Amino acid sequence: MKKNEIYRYLLDVRDQKGAGYIVLIDPDRKNDNSLDARVETANHAGVDALFVGGSLMMDGKYHQRVARIKALAEMPVIFFPGGVNQLNEHYDAMLFMSVLSGRNPHYLIGEQAIAAPIVHDLGIETIPTGYLLIDGGARSTVEFMSGTRPIPMNRPDIVVAHSLAAQYFGMKMIYLEAGSGAKTPVTTAIIEAVNDKVDVPIIVGGGLREPAQAKERVEAGADFIVTGTIIEETGGSGLMSAFAEAVHSKE
Repeated sequence: MKKNEIYRYLLDVRDQKGAGYIVLIDPDRKNDNSLDARVETANHAGVDALFVGGSLMMDGKYHQRVARIKALAEMPVIFFPGGVNQLNEHYDAMLFMSVLSGRNPHYLIGEQAIAAPIVHDLGIETIPTGYLLIDGGARSTVEFMSGTRPIPMNRPDIVVAHSLAAQYFGMKMIYLEAGSGAKTPVTTAIIEAVNDKVDVPIIVGGGLREPAQAKERVEAGADFIVTGTIIEETGGSGLMSAFAEAVHSKE
């Protein structure tokens, strides 16, 4: 695999389609019976990439499920890390994330240092990403597991400051996350404020339940939209296509 192949692919998607649409799949046992159907739906719904990962591993079959997703997927499969124990050779690339919104050093550098030799050995492409957790009105798994206090939704200035820090660290993407099952997605005001100051692509996820919400956030400056919970709850049939159409503003 060529260096930065997946990252360049994502940038090409953004440039050609206006923005990219990514579906997050949690390969947990609760989703075991629906994984195949969800990936097959994504293959035909205009989804540009799959993020695969979750905050917990509730049994020993996580890696087998990732292998199954990879075998079925017709688009890149990118690791959305929840822990070093989720690393395996079945990913095309990974978001090498640092939780910059928190003050827990383990998720700023600890997990990353533990993971780095394994990532090098596996030869996985890394996409350095600054992860900012923003208060979506519901306590998320990420907040609980990482001990991260989310940035208040009404403080775009704090989000901008952290986003600029991510850019100055040399990170290639900024992930604005309201958390799984958020009551309120990241606002267009925050996205506009960040987009006005940074030069790296912006990923937005958490709490997006309607294609119109995704379209508004693309218009505000989001380069990639991620949906997860709503697809899990509805099965994704038809909804993935609607999200893809809303996100792909140039098509």
